[in-house]
This record gives sequence, structure tokens and C-alpha cells, in this order.
Amino acid sequence: MTELQTSISSPALDVFVRLLRAHSAVTRLLSAQLQEQHGLTINAYEALLRLSREEGDRMRRIDLAESLLLTASGVTRLLDGLERSGLIANEQCEADRRVSYPVLTDQGRAKLVEASEFHVASVRTLLGERYSDEEFDQLIGLLNRLPGVDPEMTGEDCRAGPSDSDH
Repeated sequence: MTELQTSISSPALDVFVRLLRAHSAVTRLLSAQLQEQHGLTINAYEALLRLSREEGDRMRRIDLAESLLLTASGVTRLLDGLERSGLIANEQCEADRRVSYPVLTDQGRAKLVEASEFHVASVRTLLGERYSDEEFDQLIGLLNRLPGVDPEMTGEDCRAGPSDSDH
């Protein structure tokens, strides 16, 4: 092993690289499946899901961008496409006309419910073939230690659409 290989070799780096590669591969696969079956990317699906979980089915653009880990311009491009598709509408703030909110439309809610059944089944199949329930619990515990992971977060963001009690 060369000096360079030794200096950049560590279990932490190996885990980091595996996390990045797994995230990329899983996201690409699930996004392609959602695109093929429902015309939605993972980001579009998650944007609709996040809006559906907010009071009034609306959210400030900056908050949505932050929750999706997108830049302001990235979320604008995403929302422009969702608006052209009729899945969201743009609502002006009454107090400040310069501010607008993306709002989930009835068509957007229907698309979310339709796509959720498929997406949740895809996630369950993809991960369920590889991990036992005990391994899921262990993995959740380990990942909860990383920055940016909310230990209170549950799989509810992957449920088959919003429940009736959400609205």
C-alpha cells in the first residue's frame, strides 16, 4: 500500500463512500421508477408530500427548499414544473404581495396518493430484500447519530399519502 493509500484509508472514509454511493444508487433507481410510473422525480414526490403535511397544504418556498435540501433556484425550477403540471398552485401572501407560497392542488393530492402506494411498495421491496426488521432498527439507531437526521423522524414521510386526520 502506498503512503497516499494509507493516509486516505480508514473505516470512517469507507462508510462515508458507501453512504454516498448507496444514496446515489437508491435515489436514481427510485426516482426512475417514480418517473416511469407516475411522471414524478423523487424531489417532486417529496415536495408534494411535504406540502400535504402542512396546514393549508402550503409552505414558504424557502422552507420547502430547506426541507428538500435544494437551493432557492433548484426549488424554483422544481415548483415551476409542478405548477405547469397542475400539481401545485402559486398563492400570494395577503400581507406581503412579494411573497408567494406553493400550494398543493386537488390534482396534486390525487397524484401524491396514486404515487405513494407504488413508491412505498418499491421502498419496502428494495430494502426489505436486503435487511431484517432487527437490522432496520440497528440502522436507524446508527443513522440517527449523524448531523441533519432528526431522531424523532419516523417512516411517516413514506406512508401511502396523507391520512384523513391530517386535514
